[in-house]
Amino acid sequence: MADFVLTCSSTVDMPESFFKERNIQFLCYHFHMDGKEYPDDLGKTMSFEEFYRRVDNGALPVTSQINMEQFMGFFEPLLQAGKDVLHIEMSSGLSGTFNSCRMAKEELDQKYPERKLKIVDSLGASSGFGLLVDTAADLRDQGMDIDAIHAWLEENKLNVHHWFTSTDLSHYRRGGRISAASAAFGTLLHICPVMNMDHKGTLVPRKKVRGKKNALKEIVEKMKEHAQNGVNYSGKCFISHSDCEDDARAAAELMQKEFPNLKEPIRINCIGTVIGSHTGRGTVAVYFFGGKRVD
Repeated sequence: MADFVLTCSSTVDMPESFFKERNIQFLCYHFHMDGKEYPDDLGKTMSFEEFYRRVDNGALPVTSQINMEQFMGFFEPLLQAGKDVLHIEMSSGLSGTFNSCRMAKEELDQKYPERKLKIVDSLGASSGFGLLVDTAADLRDQGMDIDAIHAWLEENKLNVHHWFTSTDLSHYRRGGRISAASAAFGTLLHICPVMNMDHKGTLVPRKKVRGKKNALKEIVEKMKEHAQNGVNYSGKCFISHSDCEDDARAAAELMQKEFPNLKEPIRINCIGTVIGSHTGRGTVAVYFFGGKRVD
C-alpha cells in the first residue's frame, strides 16, 4: 500500500470515476460566467452540456488560478495527518498556478520538515496532463515510492505528446493562441489549425488543414510520426473533446486502425469548464507517449 497521497488539479479533464478508481485527490480551479463563480468540479455544479450551451449563446467565461492559500488549505490537512504528498499540476506555460503551488510548498516544507511534499510541473494540460497523472498512479500501484515516481515524472513528462485541432477559432483568438486575421480567414475557408504543446508547455500552431476530417487525419499522422515505436505503439492513448464527441470517436476509430497494438481501449474524455473556457466548442485533442518534446 502506498504511503503517500497522489493529488492533482481538476484540469486533468478526467471523469469522477477516474479519481475514485485510482485513489487520487484533486483541487478545483474556478471560473466566472454571467456574474457568478463556479467550481471546475467535473461537471457537477454545471454540466458540460450546459456550459457549452451558454458559451454558444455568447457567455464569455473567465477562469481563475488556484492561489497559494487554496493550495495551503488543500495540502496541510494531509500533512497534518502524517501523509506525504505528490502533486502534479497543469503546465506553468499556460497558467501561473504552478508558481502558487511552489510557494505553498516552500512554506509547508518549513512547517512540516518531517513530511515530503513533492510537486511536478506537468508541462501539459487537459487529458495529456491526465495521462501523466494516470501513469503516476500505475507506478504507485506497482510499488514505486514517492521519490522514485517524482524522479520518473521529471525525466519523462516531456514524452507525453499533445496534438489538438479545432473547428472554432474564436476562443483561440481571444486567448492569443492565433491572430485575429488567422481566425477570420480560417473560419471563412474552413481551415482547422493543428497545434501541439512544446517543451515549455505552451500551445503552438504547427499546420493549417482544410476541413475537419483532414485535420483529424493529420493529428493521427502526427501520432504515427512521434509515438514510441510508431504504428507499433502499445502504450495508452487518451482523447479529449469540447462537446464534439462524434469527432473524438472518429479520431479514435482512425487510431485503432493505425495502431493495432494499443495497450488499452482509447479513453475519451470531455474537456472541462476551465480548459473549455479557452477552447470553446469543437476541439479534439490526442495524447500519447513518444519521443521527448524538444521545441
